[in-house]
Amino acid sequence: MNIIKDIVAPSILLFIALIFGTANATEQIAVLSFELNDITSLPDTPAEKIRTASIKPLLEQAMTNAGEYEIIQVSAEQQKARNAGFGYLFRFHDIAAKLGKEAGADWIIVGQHSKPSFLYSYLIVHVINVNTGKWVARFDVEMKGNHEKVTRRGGRKLAREIDRVIAGVRGI
Repeated sequence: MNIIKDIVAPSILLFIALIFGTANATEQIAVLSFELNDITSLPDTPAEKIRTASIKPLLEQAMTNAGEYEIIQVSAEQQKARNAGFGYLFRFHDIAAKLGKEAGADWIIVGQHSKPSFLYSYLIVHVINVNTGKWVARFDVEMKGNHEKVTRRGGRKLAREIDRVIAGVRGI
């Protein structure tokens, strides 16, 4: 009788811990720095470079607010070491997934800030499942204007869309 008590009771506790631990597990997301694809007649101005650099932290904050996410940092050096040139990580999802896996993330977000006009630009994001190495979704968010408020709104919209996709993959 003690053998059953010694084996079954810990097994039940372990099973309960696994169920509740999995239900409350946070998804770990790495957001890479956005690349600026400025094809206007006056490309890559300092102001636009600053704006593009602000997108990553805005998206990270919005993702934290959107759900149970832990932001995993990928340093600029790590990103540069894997990036063979402009758009490389954006096009090659398997390489981006390996970078995410090395960082300990479940998901990696690779984005570009595309600016075809002075009046509007787009945030283009690929959501990649690190465990499968597969591209799961692409989002294009149009931003009319170049004010900080517009950029923040674009980041929040992306976070909602990314959260919806990840929740769907998890089956929540």
